[in-house]
Amino acid sequence: MQAPPAWPDRDRRRLTAAVACSLLLAAWEPASARTEAAGRPIAPRGPLSADEQNNIAVFKAASPSVVNITALTVQRDFFSLDVQQVPAGTGTGFVWDEQGHIVTNFHVIQGASAARVTLADQSTHRAELVGAFPDRDLAVLKVSVPKAKLPPLPLGTSKDLIVGQRVFAIGNPFGLDQTLTTGIVSALGREIESVTRRRIRGVIQTDAAINPGNSGGPLLDSAGRLIGVNTAIYSPSGASSGIGFAIPVDEVNRIVPRLVRDGRFVRPALGISSASPGLARALEVPPGVTLVGVTKGGAADRAGLQPFKRGSDGRVIPGDVITAINDEPVADFDDLLSALERYRPGDKVTLTVWRAGQVRKQGVTLIESGE
Repeated sequence: MQAPPAWPDRDRRRLTAAVACSLLLAAWEPASARTEAAGRPIAPRGPLSADEQNNIAVFKAASPSVVNITALTVQRDFFSLDVQQVPAGTGTGFVWDEQGHIVTNFHVIQGASAARVTLADQSTHRAELVGAFPDRDLAVLKVSVPKAKLPPLPLGTSKDLIVGQRVFAIGNPFGLDQTLTTGIVSALGREIESVTRRRIRGVIQTDAAINPGNSGGPLLDSAGRLIGVNTAIYSPSGASSGIGFAIPVDEVNRIVPRLVRDGRFVRPALGISSASPGLARALEVPPGVTLVGVTKGGAADRAGLQPFKRGSDGRVIPGDVITAINDEPVADFDDLLSALERYRPGDKVTLTVWRAGQVRKQGVTLIESGE
């Protein structure tokens, strides 16, 4: 394909001169004679839909209660050897009460030497750690600011959630401040793994976009009530793929008040050790907690529970298998720990115990675990 013929130098000079004259005339044109180029007319927006109005209302009401959390870690300067605190990561939290307690995920502040909380008015405050329960990936911080800056989120409940109902997530994804995403409850009763590798049950699944930085932020219902704490996503790429998980608020409301009061979550104990899944299968016992050790003087020992053990002739002497606590079935040791979290040291519970084909009910007074 041939290139188009070039203009002769004479024609190019004439064109250049004509453009120069046009610019000169425009510069000397009186201001009164100039007119702006007319833009396209703007169409009226019309009224917002009921859904849009509700989205706006939920965000306006809840956003003052959502905070940005910056975890700090100690780092030594390579040249001066000075030790200083530097940002190690960011996450989200929300105001729990007017006393300055802030709820977030444990993994947001895990390994940090300190933390800073940025409120909705962009003021930044140093936070102290009140308490944490890694098994449920929850932590409570506290800031000292006027109560007027600390509007707590209204609490809802997670026991009556329905798949398909609308939810809202507010957080700071990728460090972007105060982001609202919407979606629905995609599923209920999911399980995820905590940082301690304990299972967290009853988790809410949502398709509201949750990304790194959203961790610890609130999941709200259409009334703006807290129904969960955004905790994890399932994503091969590390970004939102429409599968996010939130710890249900009923679990949060059970744990956080005890962290605020005691600084830790004290799980009661029975004073037992359990068999591995492989050993339990080899013993051909029903699903439950197969006892292979009972702490002397512990709750189980006082109640007369016996572990499996070997006799002097090498034969296995049958022991006890705990299959339920207060008629709530427990399939393994993790189930038992989760069930015990609903009680406190000193509470009396009834265990369902299997031994050599016989089932009995056994009352036990729980003791403090010493964790």
